[in-house]
Amino acid sequence: MALNLVKQNKAFGGWVKQFSHTSKVLGDLEMKFSVFLPAQSENSKVPVVYYLSGLTCTDENFTTKAGAQRRAAELGFALVAPDTSPRGANIEGEDESYDFGSGAGFYVDATTDKWKKNYNMYSYVTDELPSLIASELPVDDSRKAVSGHSMGGHGSLITALKNPGMFKCATAFAPIANPMNCQWGQKAFTGYLGEDKSAWAKYDASELVKSYEGPQLPIFADQGLADNFYPDQLLSENFIEAAKTNDKVDVEFRFQEGYDHSYYTMATFIDDHLDFIAKHI
Repeated sequence: MALNLVKQNKAFGGWVKQFSHTSKVLGDLEMKFSVFLPAQSENSKVPVVYYLSGLTCTDENFTTKAGAQRRAAELGFALVAPDTSPRGANIEGEDESYDFGSGAGFYVDATTDKWKKNYNMYSYVTDELPSLIASELPVDDSRKAVSGHSMGGHGSLITALKNPGMFKCATAFAPIANPMNCQWGQKAFTGYLGEDKSAWAKYDASELVKSYEGPQLPIFADQGLADNFYPDQLLSENFIEAAKTNDKVDVEFRFQEGYDHSYYTMATFIDDHLDFIAKHI
């Protein structure tokens, strides 16, 4: 088996499991991911939701803080939470800041010389990991959705928009919705992709949504109005306005009074996101 079981815990009739494996697209580094398998998976393959976490996170932040397993168990969904970057690449500077390098892969495939061997999180979450999950775990790869928070919300939006038909729908919490125009995105894109802004546009949801072609794509998002990164880093309205130009994308973007950037917000609204997914998956 290509997966190594690190640990497991019984939850809501199913199992939360953490696995490790060697990632070829990330330069043969060991990666970990967490998965919730509901009881239904013991008898048949189940739909799967990929959840992409934000800056500084690992696979365990969503798994332990979002409170998603109860509703996923009721709906019969598997939940897969990958890490947010390669680990242990030993690249000079990769651990110097919270918003670039370790814990901050930004779900792109790096093209700059220093990072391109290891920092290929886009290919990891859209190709290598789903293929591994489909071959090794009881999930129905034809019925999958993607979700994410902050940097992972950016990841959720771009992976759905860049791969028409791969995901039945996408959801996001406080996504970095226009990274080309915020400090977080500009720093990451310059480091991983270089100075050419046409390369940046290929990983920017507010650019990608304008030209999306494919099956109708439902998108659901929540943004807290007490979020200290809103609007400057997240630029929600830029995405909302861009999406209005494309009738192939259906966007429901909610603004929540008093809610911030934390997992308390996510835990409050996670059931709404899973229920939205259930309508489409």
